[in-house]
Amino acid sequence: MYAWGDDMSDWARPSAYNFKGGRKAKSARKKAAKESKQRGGRRYLNRASPDLDLASPFGKTISTESANPIVVAVDVTGSMSSWPGEIFDRLPLLYQTLSQYRDDLEISFVAIGDATCDSYPLQVTDFAAGIGLEDQLNALYGEGGGGGGARESYELFAYYLLTRARAPNASKPFLILYGDEGFYEEVEAAQIRYYLGGKERRNRDSYEVWGALSEAWNVFHLRKRYPGRDAQIRGQWEEAIGAERVLELPAAERAVDMALGLIARSWGHYEDFEDNMRARQPERLVRELRERLEAEGAA
Repeated sequence: MYAWGDDMSDWARPSAYNFKGGRKAKSARKKAAKESKQRGGRRYLNRASPDLDLASPFGKTISTESANPIVVAVDVTGSMSSWPGEIFDRLPLLYQTLSQYRDDLEISFVAIGDATCDSYPLQVTDFAAGIGLEDQLNALYGEGGGGGGARESYELFAYYLLTRARAPNASKPFLILYGDEGFYEEVEAAQIRYYLGGKERRNRDSYEVWGALSEAWNVFHLRKRYPGRDAQIRGQWEEAIGAERVLELPAAERAVDMALGLIARSWGHYEDFEDNMRARQPERLVRELRERLEAEGAA
């Protein structure tokens, strides 16, 4: 599990990289490391349900004054297996790497399930920064459910983000969505009212929702393959958000590196990110990630 602060002693080549950034970013990393140590180190709660005070989407609008917010949404149903844990374990790496490029970075975490059968099909945390992200992350519950139709309620999440998220200082913030299945073709009004609140009376076309969201957000869907229906599922996503926004993941351990590479490249810091990755991973994996981004048309 990655630690807060600048301690890279467990990296493969710790002397090959130093976190940079301005004084504010360095100070924030130092403060986070100190607080994490006082808490007894990083750990995730073995929850039986989410902390609804922090994670319930009902009647809640998330907002941030950051010009560089990111939403990280993860499918936590059973077919994702151990992938959500691998992604969330790399929280400090994700935040610390990107916050050195943009020190006003804030992140919101989302857990996605299936509104047709799960108890908690959508969990959404407020935007936060630094060690505060640990509290938000620990509020989430990996239900491990999901339906049997190779679809989950990604569209309900898309509707939430489109209508209940505010980032007035961001021109086009990033949404990184991890998952393996398709979405339902309509956002059901009854589900909106029950899980999100409000008075929506008609179903919404999911493709229209994803299209509107893609105009406002820099949307990338990073996919775990789904045996048996993979081509069909990928085709649905490509139609919804564009083929260049749908990227295959080779392994759970590469999921966060893929997101880091996409964002670092967009922000003009891909070379630094590769130096970061090179200190953690063999050169072969650095090259493979670059080739994969290039093959997917994302680099």
